[in-house]
Amino acid sequence: MNFSTLNLGKAIFFCLLSFCFVFNSCQVNEEENPRPVEQPQPNPQDPDECITKPASDNGSIIPNQYVVKYKTGGENLRINSGNVPMGLLSRSRISESAVKFIFKNEKSSAFIARLTSAQSESLRKDPSVEAVEPDRIISIASCYTSINNQSLPWGVKRVGSGDGSGKTIWIIDTGVDLDHPDLNVDVLRCKSFISETTPEDDHGHGTHVAGTIAAKNNFIGVVGVAANAKVVALKVMDQSGRGSNSNVIAAVNYVAQYGKAGDVVNMSVGGEKSEILDKAVVEAADRGIYFSIAAGNNAVAASTCSPARANHPNVFTVSAMNDTDTWASFSNYGNDCVDYCAPGVNIASTHKNGGYATMSGTSMATPHVAGLLLLKGKNILTDGFVKDDPDGKADPIAHK
Repeated sequence: MNFSTLNLGKAIFFCLLSFCFVFNSCQVNEEENPRPVEQPQPNPQDPDECITKPASDNGSIIPNQYVVKYKTGGENLRINSGNVPMGLLSRSRISESAVKFIFKNEKSSAFIARLTSAQSESLRKDPSVEAVEPDRIISIASCYTSINNQSLPWGVKRVGSGDGSGKTIWIIDTGVDLDHPDLNVDVLRCKSFISETTPEDDHGHGTHVAGTIAAKNNFIGVVGVAANAKVVALKVMDQSGRGSNSNVIAAVNYVAQYGKAGDVVNMSVGGEKSEILDKAVVEAADRGIYFSIAAGNNAVAASTCSPARANHPNVFTVSAMNDTDTWASFSNYGNDCVDYCAPGVNIASTHKNGGYATMSGTSMATPHVAGLLLLKGKNILTDGFVKDDPDGKADPIAHK
């Protein structure tokens, strides 16, 4: 089916729908569709001002909570049945109850724990430990504009699209609308890393990302870059857009454990530098899993942020541009980290509660590249270079 036929079909569909339902195309019922916390008001005259930004507490240290990465098979670890390294804990006088185990593989393992500063320093000196980092908050302040529908978003048209049936995209984000009619969600494999929640998206950011990648090629809503691909939601941020580095690390390790070579992970998240998070991404990429990662929205060097600074042949960091191929003023930059530029301003996609919305940010650019990775693997082409790249070395524009 070509997109002209698709557009006609969508037009007929929504015309018929308008005779059957009272449909308001301009307003949102705030009681039925509450907007995320800390959301600035959209300014349609300046779309760069309405972006998914880091919230004010993004990067703040979570008191007395640490991420510990240790070497599997190290001396005197005495791993118990729960995979907790009791020998390591006893040497630093840490109780088992202080620990939450995250992941174990043949190379290394990590856990989060409630520790005193003395205990964290003791672990840093232990020869079985690779790294100890304070856990940090990750949080986003989203801005979006609700819309009715759009058949083919400009960003998808710009980078190209195809059929992603049979492919799997793992989305590390705020969850996904599990029963959105325009998404093919693998509910059984979805998982929440936020206590006492399901993978359901009560924020909207993750669902928006999912639609750009994989929205169905049907008669409603939008079409994704890799239409019809299977979506797996890994929820690491709550309804206010707030989570932690340890949540993200746990989600990456979950993909490393259950994903397979050729799968793609979208990470429209990021924060302060984290060696443990970067290594988790690299170790998963070693397994043949592809990563598409947001450069960030602070207009600074991407090398100052994790996981944007992670480098590996299977890891791709993405900057953002508008519909004239011009640099988005909010986007982080740097050819040492950034691999591609992609559409990230006024991007229409799916949203929570079965809806649709436009959003802006490198969070929106990243899923365009994730979709291309599903379709092409590492063999992504380019189509020109972004204009006005602030580092003076223009990023190539990703294309099918």
